[in-house]
Amino acid sequence: MGKLTVLALRAVLVALLAGSVFVQAVMVPLLAIDMRELDPDVAHLRTPVLVIIVLGIVTAQVVLVCVWRLVTMVRRGTVFSHAAFRCVHIVTGAVVAAALLVFALGTVLAPGEAVAPGVVLLIGGVGVAILGVALVVLVLRMLLAQAVARDVEAAQLQAELSEVI
Repeated sequence: MGKLTVLALRAVLVALLAGSVFVQAVMVPLLAIDMRELDPDVAHLRTPVLVIIVLGIVTAQVVLVCVWRLVTMVRRGTVFSHAAFRCVHIVTGAVVAAALLVFALGTVLAPGEAVAPGVVLLIGGVGVAILGVALVVLVLRMLLAQAVARDVEAAQLQAELSEVI
């Protein structure tokens, strides 16, 4: 991976992380203030919706930090090691947690007349799509495992070849 690619990816990661912190620090409190003015029929949704939003942002931040660490490993040439698996496992867990949070949001909004049934269905579709991302990460983890195994095998063969020569 070239230096320019790593630099561009890191710039995107920093922008996304800064944006997520801004949303957590500024936008969520403003949303909480706006939600105070809701009808009494749906006022009970305020706290669960805000908690789900904040936890969803945290899952995104966890993924961003782990991707940063993986990019650092790629840059150093150490990504084909067992240390990378920890980051990949954390990313997988965070993506699954995000999907569960989306399903929880749909469950919170489903009863009553807070939102239309179609919106709840769309939220469920988004949850399924996020689970699909978790499956893609799982497949990429399997590819990483194969690459690590090949790297170990290549190192062993190189050591044997060095002994022969």
